[in-house]
Amino acid sequence: MGNQPLIVLSEDSQRTSGKDAQSMNITAGKAVAESVRTTLGPKGMDKMLVDSTGSVVVTNDGVTILSEMEIDHPAANMIVEVAQTQEDEVGDGTTSAVVVSGELLKRAEELLDQDIHATTLAQGYRQAAEVATDALEDIAIEVGEDDTEVLEQIASTAMTGKGAENARELLSELVVRAVQTVADDDGIDTDNVKVEKVVGGSIENSELVEGVIVDKERVSENMPYFAEDANVAIVNGALEVKETEIDAEVNVTDPDQLQEFMEQEEAQLQEMADKLADVGADVVFVDGGIDDMAQHYLAQEGIIAVRRVKSSDASRLARSTGARPVSTVDDITEDDLGFAGSVAQKDIAGDQRIFVEDVEDAKAVTLILRGGTEHVIDEVDRAIEDSLGVVRTTVEDGQVVAGGGAPEIELSLALRDHADSVGGREQLAIEAFADALEVIPRTLAENAGLDPIDSLVELRSAHDGGDTAAGLDAYTGDTIDMDAEGVYEPLRVKSQAIESATEAAVMLLRIDDVIAAGELKGGAPDDDDGDDMPAGGPGGPGGMGGGMGGMGGGMGGMM
Repeated sequence: MGNQPLIVLSEDSQRTSGKDAQSMNITAGKAVAESVRTTLGPKGMDKMLVDSTGSVVVTNDGVTILSEMEIDHPAANMIVEVAQTQEDEVGDGTTSAVVVSGELLKRAEELLDQDIHATTLAQGYRQAAEVATDALEDIAIEVGEDDTEVLEQIASTAMTGKGAENARELLSELVVRAVQTVADDDGIDTDNVKVEKVVGGSIENSELVEGVIVDKERVSENMPYFAEDANVAIVNGALEVKETEIDAEVNVTDPDQLQEFMEQEEAQLQEMADKLADVGADVVFVDGGIDDMAQHYLAQEGIIAVRRVKSSDASRLARSTGARPVSTVDDITEDDLGFAGSVAQKDIAGDQRIFVEDVEDAKAVTLILRGGTEHVIDEVDRAIEDSLGVVRTTVEDGQVVAGGGAPEIELSLALRDHADSVGGREQLAIEAFADALEVIPRTLAENAGLDPIDSLVELRSAHDGGDTAAGLDAYTGDTIDMDAEGVYEPLRVKSQAIESATEAAVMLLRIDDVIAAGELKGGAPDDDDGDDMPAGGPGGPGGMGGGMGGMGGGMGGMM
């Protein structure tokens, strides 16, 4: 009786334990890192992502690639979260964060094979990450928020290799102007920089409008095209006949009553138009509909009206013109009106849009991106998004580091020096962390068609000699001073990449058992569709293996 095995899991449950579980998770993490590694740097390659309907995305933006890929493996998804965290925090460095995370797992696997315990590795990695972030601050360069030249160089670095090469000087200038314009005492919200994508022309035709462009047109042809020195009203509602809050029926017994009822509705609409005219509104933006009769009365008053304005556009309009949105026209006063020197309907590449310009203190701007095809504009848009993020981060923190792999080499040397002072097996983990950081300059060299060993040797030699800004020129293969060349990245991009990559790697290394769970009651957000895990659960060939196979198949189709 006492020798009978105790069965805890159901017969259908699957489980992977010990080194098999660790090996499986590490393999998944490395596969994700390898999928984006070739996109890193100014000479990185692009990926074409094709979905089941034939829609195509061509990009080398790490977070875009990973979010569009169908990755089923739960451990692989944890590495994808590294890219998403990096994107949310700083807007750039997603590929670097994922590549470092994958390399940390690769180096850890070598030590696990030498019977170094995962807990020891985790402690060493955490200690190394702390030393590395401290060392980063030691080599940081101070930058003022008005140092336009350096800010443009930072924006340019973020765009490098992302389809905006030919016009990156112009785009960098536009990005810096946009960020400096929307900055206020509360900080910088890049949502106040609207990017309007227009197919047609070339990237060099892109421009920055200090104001707001609303992707709508006036509701009636009888309204003016243009209003100068315009008072702007914003209504969070509709210019339509008010409906009763309760269900009601109106019984009409003769035509006179029907006529009286219709005249009463028209009178309500006339009153709305009169109210806007009385307070002096020249332009009204409404987030709801506008009744046909209301359009007629507004046109008679010479008021430009725009309906179904998105809430994001309404908030930008309020911010740039100074208007205060009202819920109904009845509540509006002169104090609620904003001001714009010019409100006009203009044609861009065959589409009509409303331009609100010449505002006194433009705290919201619009960047018009032009390009020959939709795919080109989409990729430039992603480059602009990264650039906005890094310029915002730099203005907020005021610290940058040199690019071109220089920080990683410097940190690697600092970690090796620190490892000598650490006893026990943790020293091996810290040295492995130092080796893992060198994956960035090594990958930059490989993607540029250079010899990675020669490049690393030259970089190490330069840093040993005290040149902390020595980095790799991917175009010539030379080791140059990145500070003098003006290649910078925000300090937070590097520190966040190291921290998030370390946390993800440590979490995966500490997993020694993967069990097909029932419905999880905590940790993950609720999801009724139940498709977060592969069919068959996370263990064995039907689960984790199947998920990994699905990911491999997806990658094979895309790479």
